[in-house]
Amino acid sequence: MSGELPPQIQNQLAQLQQLQQQAQAVISQKSQIEALIRETDAALKELEKGSDDAIIYKSVGELLFKAEKPKLVEELKERKDMMDLRLKTMSKQEERIQSRFTQLQDQLKQSLGQIPPKGG
Repeated sequence: MSGELPPQIQNQLAQLQQLQQQAQAVISQKSQIEALIRETDAALKELEKGSDDAIIYKSVGELLFKAEKPKLVEELKERKDMMDLRLKTMSKQEERIQSRFTQLQDQLKQSLGQIPPKGG
């Protein structure tokens, strides 16, 4: 097809591209959160293996501080809960973006089907 696309179709294409970029950003953020959850789970498992009187250090920036096991377990569980909630939120956002993308894609196909082919 030669020639310019109608403004409506150009707009729909731009929206599709924007949605695709949003989806990629959400997927990237979800991957980061999932990695943090795995890391937190691993830390919790290691803490649970150790005795209650084991000496434990917590990393804060570039420093290590002595920490109490029960308090540290509680902090990690809270952190994991927050990350799980964030992951659910990101998943819902991804679903909404995908739904909108599919809807817009269908509209675009319909609009493109209404353009008369250029004769030559």
